[in-house]
Amino acid sequence: MPNARSCCRSLTWLGCLIVLVVLGAPGAASAQGFGARAGVSADPDQFYFGAHFETPPLVDRLTFRPNLELGVGDSLTLVTINFEFAYKIPIPRQSWTVYVGGGPAAVIQKHDQAHGGDTDVLGGLNFLLGIEERHGLMFEVKAGVIDSPGFKFGVGYTWR
Repeated sequence: MPNARSCCRSLTWLGCLIVLVVLGAPGAASAQGFGARAGVSADPDQFYFGAHFETPPLVDRLTFRPNLELGVGDSLTLVTINFEFAYKIPIPRQSWTVYVGGGPAAVIQKHDQAHGGDTDVLGGLNFLLGIEERHGLMFEVKAGVIDSPGFKFGVGYTWR
């Protein structure tokens, strides 16, 4: 049975491969970009921050937005690698767009030494709802199931 360290290495290589494929995808430069995000989560109660990449639309208004988030607090550290898709719904005559989506997640969980210091690699699933401004500002709510954090509220920015 593989240990947590070999699973982490495999996930790292998988993440690098996905980033290379996404960066090589054709599309309009203005429709893609890198971003940063930060927020709070419940279950576990943490502060998190991270980064994301958004692809040009894959079909119609569906984009792929993989992201990496680091959560701290509640006696553990979480690294979540999220493979999320977002379907964008423009608001007529506004610079804001609503989006809904979700996707699977790899959750690497490290307990602090007082709680055993164990590291686990788990799986999860996220559902998201957000709103973003044409120039990049975004607000997002996530609900997680299986081993993803139960609830997240975040603010971010995408540079296009």
